[in-house]
Amino acid sequence: MSLTLDLEGRTVVVTGGVRGVGAGISRAFLEAGADVVAVARREPEAVPEAGGRAARFVSLDVRDPDAVEAFADGLDRVDVLVNNAGGAPYLPVADGALRTHVKIMELNLTAPLIMARALRPRIMEAGGGSVINIGSVSGVRPSPGTAAYGAAKAGLHNLTQSLAVEWAPHIRVNTLVLGMVRTELAHLHYGDEDGVAAVAATVPLGRLADPYDIGAACVFLASDLASYVTGSSMQVHGGGERPAFLDAATVNKEETR
Repeated sequence: MSLTLDLEGRTVVVTGGVRGVGAGISRAFLEAGADVVAVARREPEAVPEAGGRAARFVSLDVRDPDAVEAFADGLDRVDVLVNNAGGAPYLPVADGALRTHVKIMELNLTAPLIMARALRPRIMEAGGGSVINIGSVSGVRPSPGTAAYGAAKAGLHNLTQSLAVEWAPHIRVNTLVLGMVRTELAHLHYGDEDGVAAVAATVPLGRLADPYDIGAACVFLASDLASYVTGSSMQVHGGGERPAFLDAATVNKEETR
């Protein structure tokens, strides 16, 4: 095994791979030499590019089993699947239409299962490979205001562990547990630049993640360097969240800052 992140000759499917975190993931794989198929429901203004190469875009609703099966049948080869499509608005459980909460769970949990199941035969035909699920800290701690999203991500983390056992040794399955990421939509969550800076100050590393940070972690998990890594949850959150009790406590408060 060589210590390399060269993925030339491998085909990577990235769901939600044309915007935000997904675009960063697509670019990282392109830089590593992989062929990238970026899927999303809506066609983007531009596809991700890196290293003089561009991703191939395919319009796909990843929640539609029949559409996903047709998509899988049209692929010649798949080595890596990155289940990145997801997200949710701020919506307490008692608010909004019930169907909205159900759709959030379908996008963040059911769709990754559909994609993984449909692309598994293609990955096996390629001699084995990797599935990377994009999780969230919302799935490992309370997620008030986005409970359906948090519950779905918690389920996704468990799905990862189960598939890692079911599909071993030929397909490795891992999760990235993301913290806050600065994308083109960051202002909707954190406000203006002052708001982003205030939120970034709560992260031990002092900044929000860049989408490319997530892409780099994905490339590692897909590479031969991670050949013995499966069923894992890799935390990519800049050190996590400062415990609230540290700021609430009065004893030795200055020393804890």
